[in-house]
Amino acid sequence: MNGASREALAAARERLDALTDSTSVDAAQLADELAAVTALLDREASLRRVLTDPAQPGEAKAELAQRLLDGQVSGATADLVAGMVRTRWSQPRDLVDAVEELANIADLTAAEKANGLDDVEDELFRFGRIATSNTELRSALTDRAATASAKGELVRRLLGGRAHVTTERLVTRLVTAPRGRSLEAGIESLSKLAAARRDRLVAVVTSAVPLSDTQKRRLGAALAKVYGRPMHLNLDVDPAVLGGMRVQVGDEVINGSVGDRLEDAARRMAS
Repeated sequence: MNGASREALAAARERLDALTDSTSVDAAQLADELAAVTALLDREASLRRVLTDPAQPGEAKAELAQRLLDGQVSGATADLVAGMVRTRWSQPRDLVDAVEELANIADLTAAEKANGLDDVEDELFRFGRIATSNTELRSALTDRAATASAKGELVRRLLGGRAHVTTERLVTRLVTAPRGRSLEAGIESLSKLAAARRDRLVAVVTSAVPLSDTQKRRLGAALAKVYGRPMHLNLDVDPAVLGGMRVQVGDEVINGSVGDRLEDAARRMAS
């Protein structure tokens, strides 16, 4: 998002946080309603253009949103969306992306309130790894010819009763309404949002063998010291690394595996 949209999203996130801080607001219901608004705006291109038209007064756009959503969603959701369309957006698609992000944050907030956010983070990572390594499963989850209900049922069979309810909800929305994203990009985005709830970074750690609890604590503490923020570790095991480990934080890779050092040596010899 460009400057205007980033500022509008930041303001909307602050309003969402204020809403979900209230014990009277059901964060999961809010997430469902925001997801429904996302689907509406994604489907109706003319509507999102009107609601983001910089030539129209903000109050007029807010009143239009209120009229459209009256009786369809709760007052809290309608007020939140009305506040969003009052502000300036760089392009219409940014408004849709922002409403969808708020829906996901609301679901993650519900998990956090139930002390389940750590579980959701871990389950999202594991689901992403399983889905991308299983060609048949990935094809089924991303098949454009399959109906949304069929893909939702597949997620229910995979995760129902085995994962946190928030994980199931987030993954279901991702695979039934990907909105042009790959499965991998969608999972990564959800993982980052989950980590941001605790103002911490995510490190993807790949090692030849599972790390012990002591190793995990030491690694987490070391990375937190380097980056100056708490660190959530997503752990993966790959015998191909041969020894050591590979750590990725965002776009930065800290490579300490024997396998990578051998590949680097082979490249040097070949050159």
